Amino acid sequence: MDKHSSLQGRTNSASYDRPRVVVRFREGVHLADRPDLGEQIENTGIGPWRRLLAQFPDLKLSPVFTVLKSDDLQELQRRAAAMDTSYRPADFNTFYYVDAPPETDLIELVRTLLRWNSVQTAYIDQGGPDPAVNAANDPRSVNQGYLDPSPDGIDAEYAWTFTGGDGAGQRFIDLERGWTLNHEDLAAHGATLLHGTLLDTSRAHGTAVLGEICAVDNATGCVGIAPNIASVDVVSFHGSTRPNAIIAAITSLAFGDTLLLEAQVALNGTALLGPIEAYDAEYEAIRLATALGIIVVEAGGNGTNNGGTPALNMDTYTTLGGQAILHRDPGNPQFRDSGAIIVTAATSAAPHTRLAYGPHGKRIDCYAWAQNINTCSSNDAGSTTGYTSGFSGTSGASPIVTGAALAVQGRAQAQLGYRLSPRQMRAVLSDPATGTLPSAAETTQIRVMPNLRKIFDTFFNAAPDVYLRDFVGDSGLPHTGAISASPDIILRPTAVAAPQASFGAGSGTENNAGLGYKAEAGQDNYLYVRVLNQGGANAVNVQATVYWAPVATLITPDLWNLVGTTVLPNVPTGEQLTVSNALVWAKAGIPAPGHYCFVGLVGTSGDPAPGPADFLNFDNFRRFIRENNNVTWRNFNVENNDPDVDDPTVPRGFKALAFLAPGAPDRARNMALEVVARLPEGARALLEVPLVYFEMLRERRQYGRVKIDSERRVAYLALNASGRTAFGEVPFPAKSRMAMRLLVEIPEQYRERTFQVYARQLFEREEIGRVTWQLAPRGEGN
Repeated sequence: MDKHSSLQGRTNSASYDRPRVVVRFREGVHLADRPDLGEQIENTGIGPWRRLLAQFPDLKLSPVFTVLKSDDLQELQRRAAAMDTSYRPADFNTFYYVDAPPETDLIELVRTLLRWNSVQTAYIDQGGPDPAVNAANDPRSVNQGYLDPSPDGIDAEYAWTFTGGDGAGQRFIDLERGWTLNHEDLAAHGATLLHGTLLDTSRAHGTAVLGEICAVDNATGCVGIAPNIASVDVVSFHGSTRPNAIIAAITSLAFGDTLLLEAQVALNGTALLGPIEAYDAEYEAIRLATALGIIVVEAGGNGTNNGGTPALNMDTYTTLGGQAILHRDPGNPQFRDSGAIIVTAATSAAPHTRLAYGPHGKRIDCYAWAQNINTCSSNDAGSTTGYTSGFSGTSGASPIVTGAALAVQGRAQAQLGYRLSPRQMRAVLSDPATGTLPSAAETTQIRVMPNLRKIFDTFFNAAPDVYLRDFVGDSGLPHTGAISASPDIILRPTAVAAPQASFGAGSGTENNAGLGYKAEAGQDNYLYVRVLNQGGANAVNVQATVYWAPVATLITPDLWNLVGTTVLPNVPTGEQLTVSNALVWAKAGIPAPGHYCFVGLVGTSGDPAPGPADFLNFDNFRRFIRENNNVTWRNFNVENNDPDVDDPTVPRGFKALAFLAPGAPDRARNMALEVVARLPEGARALLEVPLVYFEMLRERRQYGRVKIDSERRVAYLALNASGRTAFGEVPFPAKSRMAMRLLVEIPEQYRERTFQVYARQLFEREEIGRVTWQLAPRGEGN
C-alpha cells in the first residue's frame, strides 16, 4: 500500500474533524473578499486554478482567519511587534482552506500546490481526537501524586505555602472542545465559554484538564495545582477552527496570562499525531500570542493513532515540503520557534521515563505525568460529580505544566511585582538546574518536569540575587529613589590595569558616582560593570550586558544600542562589590564624542536577566525599572560649568545640556517633565523646548508668555535655579523623541565649585526616568 493511501477515499466527516488542505500564499498575494476566489486566482495569474480543478474537481476556497476583521488582527500584530522586537507579523490574509470531496488525494493536491510560485506552503489540516489515551489497562493508586515533592511530582504543596504560589491573581484560558463548567469542583471559578460551541463527547476531557489545574480547595473531590486562580475561561474549536479559537483567546488575555492548547493534529496526512504548531496557521496564531506576552502551553501529541508507536521524533520530522520545522538546533535555519512550552508524556512512577507514544526531541521543553492522573471528570450528559484516577496522555501532562506556570507567575507577581514573559517562563520551567530530570535510562530528549520547590528556592529565594545599583545607597530592593544615576557602569577612555582594585570593594571608590567620562570618538572606549550579590549563594558566570542610548529622560528599549556582554566568573554573596573586566566599546560603534546613557543588565542561570523585549510592554517596563534589580540606567553626566562659547544657538554665558524627552513605545500617553536645580545665588536656568511642546502646555493653561525663537522653532521656559520647576501633563506621542536643552548660567565666582541639576519624566505622578548633570570645575571627569 502507498504510504499515503490511507487518505485516498477517506471521508471528510471523521467524528473529530475532516481533513482538508490549507494553502498559504506568499506575502503580497491578496484576494478580494468575494465568492469568486478561484477565478481571482486564475485571472490575476496567481495560479492555474482551472487546471487544478480539472485534476481535483469541486474544490472550494475559504479564508482561515475569520474571527476578527483584518484591521483588528493587524492592530494585534502592531502591538505584538512593539512588545517583541523579534516578532515578524504574518499576513493572515494569505491563508485559505481548500475543501475537497472525500475521494480527493489530498497529499497529491498539496504537492501540486507546492509547485505554484505563488504558494509559500501547503499542508493537510487533519485534526486529531482529544489528546488523551485510554487508561483502562493502567489501574494504579488513586491519589494526586503529581502534587507531591520531587522526584514524584512537581511539589505544588510547597508552592502553596508562598503568597501567589496557589495561582492567586492569575488568568488562564483552556482551548479544546468540551467541559462541564458547573462541576462541583470547578463551578466556583465561574468559567465561561468565550468562543465556539461545546461538544458533549469531549466534556470528560476538558473537565479533567481543568480539574488538574484549578479544582477548588473545597473539601470535595480533588484539588488543582493552582486552586486560587483569579479567572479561568474556555474557548472551543468545535463549530470553529483552531486558528480562530486561538485568536479569540488572545483577545481576552493580557501580558503574563496563560493559554493551554489541548489539541493535536495529524502530520502529513498520516496517523502520526503532533503539536498543532506543526501547521502554519496555528503556528502564526501562537507566535502572535507569545509576542503579546501570553504564556502558551501546548500538548505535544500522542504518537500514532492516539497512543501507539512510533512517537513523533521532532528532530527528524519534516513537512511534505521537506522543512525540518520542529528541530530546535542552532544549525537548522528551518526551525521556527513559536515561543510555546511543548509538553511530552512520561510515566507517573519515578524515575520517570517517556511513555512509548510521547513525542521527543530538542523542541520538547517539559515532561509530566501522563498516566494515573486523579482529577475531575464528567460524561456526555454533563455529570457534575464525576472523578477519575486514570486521566492520561499529553492531555494530562500539559495541565500539570500549565499549573506549574500559574504557580510561578503568581509567585513572581507577589514577590517581584511583575510577571514573567513567555521566554522567561519557558526558561524557568525547562531549566535542568531546577527541574526533575528523567530516568538515567531515558535515551530520548524530554527535558525536565518542573520542580516548584527548587524553582521557588532558587529563582525566588535562596538563589544568587545579583544586582546593579540605581543610585549610591541603593540596597537592591524596590525603591522610590532615583533610577538613572547608577554608579556601577563606568566609562573610561583608556583601559584600567586593575579594575577590581580601582573600583571594587576596598578601593575607596565604591560609592563614587562620578567615575565615568565622556565618550572619546575615533578610538576604543572601555566600560566596567560593578555587581553586587544579595542572594543566598555565590553567583557564577554572571553575564553583564551593556547598551548605550542617547541622553534622554525616558530610556525605552527602542533607543537601546548593544555595546556587548562580559562575564564575571564569580560574584560572592555578602554584597561584595565585584568589577568586570573591560567591555570594549569599539570606536566604530561610537557615533560622536560626548555623553551617553548606559543601560546595564546582569543575570545568571538562577537569576536570569530580562531581555529588551520584556520592557516593550510599558506596564512591565514601569515595574521593571522600580522593582527589578537586574537592570539599571546610568544617565549621570559630569560637565564642566564653563559657558559654551562656540555654539551660536546658546545664549551668552550659558552652558547647554542636551537631552531627549521620548514618548512610550506602545501608544501616546500623558506625561510630565520636572527640572530640579541646586545652583548658587545669581545662577540662571532655562529649558529650551520644541514649539509643539510649548503649544501643548499653553493649550492646557500651564504656561504663559515666553521667549520664542521662530527660526529654530523653539521656546525658552524660565526655571527655578535653586529648586523645582514642574510642567503639567501633556500627551507624548508614541515613540516620539522631543529634543530639548537645559541652559544653565553659573556666575563666574562659583565655577570652581560643583553643582547638580536633573530633569525627570513622570507618568501618573511616578518617575519613569531622569537625566542628572554634575556641573564641576574643568578637569573633574569632564
